Amino acid sequence: MSIPGDRSCADADGIDRRGFLECMSWAGTGVLWTLAGGLPQAMGLSRALADGAPGRPFTFLQISDSHVGFDKPANPDALGTLREAIFRIKALPVRPDFMIHTGDISHLSKDSEFDDADQLIRDAGIPVFYVPGEHDLLDDGQGKAYLDRYGKGSRGAGWTSFDYNGVHYIALVNVVNLKGGGLGNLGAEQLEWLENDVAGLASSTPIVVFAHIPLWTVYPDWGWGTADAAQALVYLKRFGSVTVLNGHIHQVMQKVEGNLAFHTARSTAFAQPAPGAAPSPGPMKVPAGELRKMLGIATVDFVSGSEPLAIIDRPLAG
Repeated sequence: MSIPGDRSCADADGIDRRGFLECMSWAGTGVLWTLAGGLPQAMGLSRALADGAPGRPFTFLQISDSHVGFDKPANPDALGTLREAIFRIKALPVRPDFMIHTGDISHLSKDSEFDDADQLIRDAGIPVFYVPGEHDLLDDGQGKAYLDRYGKGSRGAGWTSFDYNGVHYIALVNVVNLKGGGLGNLGAEQLEWLENDVAGLASSTPIVVFAHIPLWTVYPDWGWGTADAAQALVYLKRFGSVTVLNGHIHQVMQKVEGNLAFHTARSTAFAQPAPGAAPSPGPMKVPAGELRKMLGIATVDFVSGSEPLAIIDRPLAG
C-alpha cells in the first residue's frame, strides 16, 4: 500500500504495511526500541542521544498518552511537553525507522486537538503506527474522527498488522465496549482476526504487539487490564519472542510470562498514581518542578538469552 500523493512513506522504505500506515509522525517522551537478531531491545532517548545506539540494525519508538488538549493543573500545557519531547527525538543521531503511538493522542477527541497533534507529528518527520485510546473515541461518530485520520486501511475499530525486517507487528484495539470497571475489551471479531493473522507464521517469528490498555491485569479495580486478553495470549504463546507494549497507566511497569514480555509506557502529558495508591486513577498533580521527572524517559535494556527486558527510569529532568 502507498499513501496517495506522498511517496516518502511508500514501498521504498521496506515496510510491508498490510494496509496500515499514515505518512505522519508522532513523537513524545517514550522508549527507543531497537531490534538485533530479531529480538526487541530498548533504551531511553537520553541514552540514545548520548551514544547513538551503535551497531543496531534498526530502531523504532514507542510513545503514549499525549492527551493533546489537556490543560488541568496536573499539566496546563500538555502540547508543550510533547513539543519538548519532539525536540529530543529530532536530535537523535540515528533516525528511528518508525514510531508507534499506543493511544490517547487527544484528550476529548476534538478536531482541534487532533489538528494540534498533527502539526507536531509532521515536524518530527518519522512514520508512525497508531492504536486508539479511549480518549480518542469520544466523538459522536464513535471514533470516526480517529479512524478518518489514523486508521486508513485498518480493520474494525483500527486493528491491523504489518511486517518489518523479519518482525511481525500487531496493533490491537481494546478500548471499544469497555467492560465493568473500565477493563479493556478486544471482542470476538478481533480475536478471530488475530488467530487467523498469526496462524501462518513460524514459531520463530519475533512478535511485537501494541495496544492502549495493558494486556495483563495490572489493577482491575481501576480497569487496568483487558478482560479477554487471555484468549489473545493463547494465540501468541507458541512464539519464541513476544513483546507487548501498552500505555494507559502513565507509568513504567513490566511483567514476564515465559516468552511474553509486557511493558507499559509513561504519558507525555501527566502522571497517574501507582496502583491502589489513591482512591482512583487520573491526573496526578505533583509539586512544581517535579512534572518532568514523572513524564521522563524510560530506558529499557535487553538482557541476552531468554531473560526479560530490564527497565531503568530516565526522567526528562532530574
